[in-house]
Amino acid sequence: MIMKTKSTSNKHIPQRTCIACRRVKDKRQLIRLVRSAGGDVQIDGSGRMPGRGAYLCNEAQCWQSGLSGNCLEHVLRIKLSNEDRQRLIEYGKTLSGGLLNG
Repeated sequence: MIMKTKSTSNKHIPQRTCIACRRVKDKRQLIRLVRSAGGDVQIDGSGRMPGRGAYLCNEAQCWQSGLSGNCLEHVLRIKLSNEDRQRLIEYGKTLSGGLLNG
């Protein structure tokens, strides 16, 4: 009789797509933005907040691309307030890959 054992090395790792560059990465490598029930957009550090979510790479270029135009607004199905947009731009300035043009 042959017994099969599960290997811990085959653990499923969730994959998500950056809305700016369209690269598929591990969920933990991306930053999740969430549209809350109140209609504002928040950065979800835990990846577990309730609400509609979108993912961006941890790179300033992706944040600039995702926040310019209406890419993020389209994915989250919301119109970004000026305060939310400015707060996200400020957060993007702290990321690797240079500064965002605000």
